[in-house]
Amino acid sequence: ADGDLTGRKMCLHFIQQFVLCVFQLFLVSLAFAYFAKAFCGSYVKSSVTQIERRFDIPSSLIGVIDGSFEIGNLLVIAFVSYFGAKFHRPRLIAVGCLIMAVGSFLMALPHFFQGPYKYETSVSHSKNVNSTESILSHFKSAFPLLDCEKTAGSYMWFYVLVGNLLRGIGETPIMPLGVSYVDDFSREENTPFYLACIHTVGILGPMFGYMLGSFLAKIYVDIGSVDLDTLTITYKDSRWVGAWWLGFIVTGAVVLLSSIPFWFLPKSLPKQGQEQSESKNTQLATVQEQENFLPEENQEHEEKEKPVTFQELAKDFIPSLRRLFNNSIYSMMILTYLVAVNGFIGLITFKPKYMEQIYGHSASKSIFLIGILNLPAVALGIITGGFVLKRFKLGVVGAARVSIASSFGSLCLLCIQIFVRCENAEVAGLTVSYQGVPQVSYNQQTLLSQCNMGCSCSTKHWDPVCSYNGLTYTSPCLAGCQTSTGTGKEMVFHNCTCVGEMMTPGMNMSVELGQCPRKGDCDYMFKIYMTLSVVGSFISACGGTPGYIVLLRSIQQDLKSLALGMQTLIVRTLGGIPPPIYFGALIDRTCLKWGTKLCGGRGYFPLPNISALWSLRNIPLFYIDVMQRSQKVIHFL
Repeated sequence: ADGDLTGRKMCLHFIQQFVLCVFQLFLVSLAFAYFAKAFCGSYVKSSVTQIERRFDIPSSLIGVIDGSFEIGNLLVIAFVSYFGAKFHRPRLIAVGCLIMAVGSFLMALPHFFQGPYKYETSVSHSKNVNSTESILSHFKSAFPLLDCEKTAGSYMWFYVLVGNLLRGIGETPIMPLGVSYVDDFSREENTPFYLACIHTVGILGPMFGYMLGSFLAKIYVDIGSVDLDTLTITYKDSRWVGAWWLGFIVTGAVVLLSSIPFWFLPKSLPKQGQEQSESKNTQLATVQEQENFLPEENQEHEEKEKPVTFQELAKDFIPSLRRLFNNSIYSMMILTYLVAVNGFIGLITFKPKYMEQIYGHSASKSIFLIGILNLPAVALGIITGGFVLKRFKLGVVGAARVSIASSFGSLCLLCIQIFVRCENAEVAGLTVSYQGVPQVSYNQQTLLSQCNMGCSCSTKHWDPVCSYNGLTYTSPCLAGCQTSTGTGKEMVFHNCTCVGEMMTPGMNMSVELGQCPRKGDCDYMFKIYMTLSVVGSFISACGGTPGYIVLLRSIQQDLKSLALGMQTLIVRTLGGIPPPIYFGALIDRTCLKWGTKLCGGRGYFPLPNISALWSLRNIPLFYIDVMQRSQKVIHFL
């Protein structure tokens, strides 16, 4: 009898260890899936500027392309969250990862159908010349209209939009089904720590995504098919386009790899610690506190766990939604997330562009700094929030207080950021006069002056040159240049009459290709901005896991997947789709100088009014952040 008992204990111990290993495999697989989807999603954000320039489209259209991810999520999230919880969750996650990979590969497809990238320029760089050619005549002769269908300005961006739409559809099951699977089969006190670890690994994805975006932004888009020595621009130029397409192939392969383990995981597992009693006190305390947040009428639903048909599930869908939104805490949390995501999506989509335009850094450097500084701070904040909950064994109320404290701290730092900015870049005829007097003008006729009136220059194109007096001119022709020496990036223009208006006789009247660097204390202001941004990211992220626990603990067991899915549906519909569009449209309104498409029409803009752009970045986000914090305080205190 003793031998049989020992054998049973050994068998039971083996089963427990096997179940633990399977659960740990699911945790690792889910963390990698979070990493992969965040890796791919952050790369999309980091390549926004490159896509905008490659297809010569305005920021408002970029917002539509970015919002297509949320639209794809919207199409299936409610059904996946509700019906998916009743079926094989790991395999549904695997299918989602497969669809995401297909979408990523599709986004890279336009590069192989388009012709080589033709950036906007006003002079011929193919040979050493001694005179500056007309901007408009060279532009027309170098890029004939017959190439319009294969170059920037065509509708090849539609492939990117559809691919991003598929990414949104494929990403749908990962969060609601994965999180509910972990919460269903782990101990109550371990769930916050597990979720914090998963989200922390997920944050590493954006870090690598932005670093990949920074690296590829320095590689020319047509690498391998053009002679790089003939280029007249560098990666610091506003017309440069990096190898954006290569990143989608890399991220698609990573997402495809993340789908493999889920095909072999079981539909369900025994709950951790179910047969043990060492943590009964903690579990009872957690359950007792949680019951205070749950409607009494629905306690009976937690006991119902029997096989049902698809028709019965469909019939119970509307009543389940009614039960869910009768929960006041859940409804308030949804509203809180909604206003927060509006600000966050608008910020993260255009932050590289904002840093590039406000502080004068290249797209590559802006993307790199976000990936290497902000995102690790967010990861550390998330894991810190989860550790605080586990270390001090905080319940729902304690988690809410941690979330409020972190929100208030990040709000204070956001207020300080409002006062940190640089002045407009000095561009003759746009932000200053040709004599150097500050004046912001949206009228293109101010680009013409007495010094260039006889040159028959076009005011439509952007081919900036920098003079030795620190003033940028929109083109060599508008600078009044008469001769040039050198080829490619080394070309220098001489005898520029407009430069002489700000210099004493005998001084250097030559200009070089490219825009002049910013003056004054702009670098110092940028360091302050990044410091505040990094510290604010950490403090704000500390409240992420506690806020998530409040959401999880405020809903019934059988509604958990549906609740997470509906949260994603509502927040992404109203908080994910509109912000990139209206933020992009507002950013377009700050433009001082528009680029010109190869086939005519308005393209991307290389120069904004910094004062207007700064206001758009800070005032709406400040309002949204105040709304978010106020709702949390009103509800929980």
